[in-house]
Amino acid sequence: MPSRLQVLLTNSTGDKLVNNASINVGIVGATGAVGQELLKLLHDRKFPMASLRLFASARSAGKPVTFAGKKYIIEEAKPGVFADVDVAFFAAGGSVTRALAPDAVKAGCLVIDKSSHYRMDPAVPLVIPEINPEGLRTHQGIIANPNCSTAVTLMALWPLHQAFGLKRYFAATYQSVSGTGAEAVRELESQVQAHAKGAPMEKKVYAYQIAFNVIPQVDSFGPNGYTGEETKMMLESRKIMGLPNLKVSATTVRVPVVRAHSVAVNAEFERPVSVEAARAAIAAFAGAELVDDPSKQRYPTPLDFSNKVKCGVGRIRLDTALDNGLALWVSGDNLWKGAALNAVQNAELMVREGWLKPKSAMTTA
Repeated sequence: MPSRLQVLLTNSTGDKLVNNASINVGIVGATGAVGQELLKLLHDRKFPMASLRLFASARSAGKPVTFAGKKYIIEEAKPGVFADVDVAFFAAGGSVTRALAPDAVKAGCLVIDKSSHYRMDPAVPLVIPEINPEGLRTHQGIIANPNCSTAVTLMALWPLHQAFGLKRYFAATYQSVSGTGAEAVRELESQVQAHAKGAPMEKKVYAYQIAFNVIPQVDSFGPNGYTGEETKMMLESRKIMGLPNLKVSATTVRVPVVRAHSVAVNAEFERPVSVEAARAAIAAFAGAELVDDPSKQRYPTPLDFSNKVKCGVGRIRLDTALDNGLALWVSGDNLWKGAALNAVQNAELMVREGWLKPKSAMTTA
């Protein structure tokens, strides 16, 4: 029997919110890739909005945005704009979060932040709703969203942890260029077009050509030789899963894919594992879709899991190097579950449970 949480999260369209709250919503960084996905998801999933305000930098202020037949005017993201906003989705980077989130909280606005700025702050819950939704009740005005690779990876590992007890994992990521931003997508496309014409390929976003290549660096290198992205996967996995001693070793790689990240995972567990039990655990989990039939060449790919709510898990097999180990593959949309969708799902669950209400309702309660 599915858990109460799984029943809540089974709703993939957002049109069955049982709470009648009508929320004043803001998007900070509305002109960026994640901001645009937030705009789409809030409309498509029918989030109960009384109003929607779009914020961006001063150079974008005043520009019109039309979506779903409605016209919005971009406002400058600056202190003082959050007085009439109940929840603000921040998707503009750590410097903007650092500058504006405290002002939003002071105004009584809930901040759901995509940047890494608050993720490891012990006072700020880092939440994937399928895993640790209890953090949504204990926030102090800010809820952090996980790194995109962490979120996709844990959609496979969490149900396996519940079944077998996760001890450690190794990961090699295959991260799409949309994780860097729209400029990186344009760079990949322009390099492919230049190659077809026999013209020189220009590179500005990445240190190396990305078309027809892979780059084994995502984020900057730390003193231990691991990149920031690799360290994030370790630290965030520990915090989200409640496993402070979890051992993680990751290698993060940028690949010439436009959208959706994939991760090859080798995981070791405390208890004996089997492929059959692992498949059953994945199939029963709200955040994952089992795609695993080697005889028919069925396994997840980034193309298949772009613009999808769930992450695909397949290639499940016994690991030949680890005791009680499993090797597997997971693909998921970095702009959805890795960013915008997870943030919206957090807000949806809070509305359903009555943890997110309009300021007016709280004032008169």
